[in-house]
Amino acid sequence: MIARRMSGLLGGLRRSSAWHKFVFSPVTVAAAVVAGTMIICALFAPLVVPHDPFDPLSIDLMNSLIPPVWSADGSWSFILGTDDQGRDLLSAIIYGTRISMIVGFVSVSLAVLIGLAGGLAAGYFGGICDAIIMRLVDIQMTFPAIMVALLVDGISRGILPKDQHDALALFVIVLSLALSIWPQVARTVRASAMVEKNREYVQAARVMGCSSPVIIFRHVMPNVLGPVLVIATINLGTAILGEATLSFLGVGVPITEPSLGTLIRIGNNFLFSGERWLVFFPGITLALLVVAVNLLGDWLRDVLDPKLR
Repeated sequence: MIARRMSGLLGGLRRSSAWHKFVFSPVTVAAAVVAGTMIICALFAPLVVPHDPFDPLSIDLMNSLIPPVWSADGSWSFILGTDDQGRDLLSAIIYGTRISMIVGFVSVSLAVLIGLAGGLAAGYFGGICDAIIMRLVDIQMTFPAIMVALLVDGISRGILPKDQHDALALFVIVLSLALSIWPQVARTVRASAMVEKNREYVQAARVMGCSSPVIIFRHVMPNVLGPVLVIATINLGTAILGEATLSFLGVGVPITEPSLGTLIRIGNNFLFSGERWLVFFPGITLALLVVAVNLLGDWLRDVLDPKLR
């Protein structure tokens, strides 16, 4: 049922006038090209990168701080230059983009699952269930996302030993970002579920003797996926930016798995010594990725929101 609903949504995209607006919108097409190129490079990073930045045998300290190829001391072997360890910056950015995307996709997916469950329960059952879940949402939304992430990271550091914390760092940051995103999903799903539960097809399912879980997951949930898809796309850029912020602050992914935020933090140490490419290229990559995802999210919102058509 859900698969058919998603197919219907995608089919509607292809048949709608918004699809033609996408084709004839240079900004949206450029955003799709940028996002698609980054996703492909991130997925096939081992095949795309010219050097392996995580292989100690391929790293030479004599190649440290080589400027980009267009500089006087640049080298075609390192198009965007190298860092202080002699690692190829282009390869490190591609791997860092993959880590940032993985954290963003997984955290948004987890937030959607939590928000869907909470929003459907609150909107369909109402009463005490609605009051409890919505008060949790209200409390959660009073705290900034960065504060929630720092709180979860601090608790994990206090509970787990250092070696286990480093091994579970990706899980901790995914959980931190998911906890800061799910309230938006829950509120949207609750509003849609409150409308859908009064529809004729839901009443007919009740008359036929369908149980509440069957009605929720087979009938109500497929009809609230449109707004959820929009929220997930828009929050993907927020999650990627949040991960970069936490990594820049030193509480994100470990240094052995550098993301874009970690590369920016490392480059920031050399900003005033002249090696500006160390922070410029990871920073512009992060900016392009977030802007491209947000533009695609705006287009998707225009397509699926009937008020904006």
